[in-house]
Amino acid sequence: MYPARFDYAAPSSLDEALSLVSERGDQAKVLAGGQSLIPLMKLRFATPELIVDLNRIPGLDYIEESGDHLRVGALARNNDLVESEVLRDGYGAMAAAAPQISDPLVRNLGTLAGSLAHCDPAGDWGSVMLSLGGEVVARDAGGERTIPIDELLQGPFTTALEPTEVITEVRVPRPTAAAGSTYLKLERKVGDYATVAAAVALELDDGTISRAGIALTAVGPKNLRAEDAEGALSEAEPGDEAFEEAARLAAQACEPTSDVRGSAEYKRAAARTLVKRGLQTALEKARGA
Repeated sequence: MYPARFDYAAPSSLDEALSLVSERGDQAKVLAGGQSLIPLMKLRFATPELIVDLNRIPGLDYIEESGDHLRVGALARNNDLVESEVLRDGYGAMAAAAPQISDPLVRNLGTLAGSLAHCDPAGDWGSVMLSLGGEVVARDAGGERTIPIDELLQGPFTTALEPTEVITEVRVPRPTAAAGSTYLKLERKVGDYATVAAAVALELDDGTISRAGIALTAVGPKNLRAEDAEGALSEAEPGDEAFEEAARLAAQACEPTSDVRGSAEYKRAAARTLVKRGLQTALEKARGA
């Protein structure tokens, strides 16, 4: 199918883009990579009256550490994240997830910010950001606000963004020296959506766990943060016993459905295995192994 008719604008500044979105409200859609929007338009699940293309706006493709955060601009592509030394050096879950995002075409064009705005429950970036405690900067013509990922992701393809707001930046807290994280993904074939995936992050303080982040992909109506599992690890001694209990609690929090990728029971068991493996890997990274 072909998309319905629409107007097209390619502003050269962010202020111009926000003004256009403000004028049309929920009848306007923002285009960065288009890897989610264009298929929806072809199927006519989305029929915007105006497409606002951000790609001519300079200065939105950065990946940099600033102060206490990693900052990723709205036009930083997935492949930019794959190649980023900053991610490889300190943000293991992001470095592990980036090359597993779909296929080369999607990685060349798709963006982290766009994926979060799309809010696909089978999307990888939502879980990674939940585990790392990320947040987004959302702007409209009247100003900007910061939205924690927990609040941004509300349900299947549903976010806390207002119709006139655009994600301009994604922020991730800079990890401590004794920190490690990873992303493990089970898929039927390379480039497929996850059957199950787990994002895991640990921070240590004097040998005990000061912070744990655990989030799961494709086992619920949105990317799922396993809060009980995180709580069980708080101030715990890292090791098999603590990790097994956390993995059990994470699997218990899942809400999987049976489909062509596997039964609900299989997905819950896979989540348990991936979480335990992820915790072991994160611990090794935190200890500098």
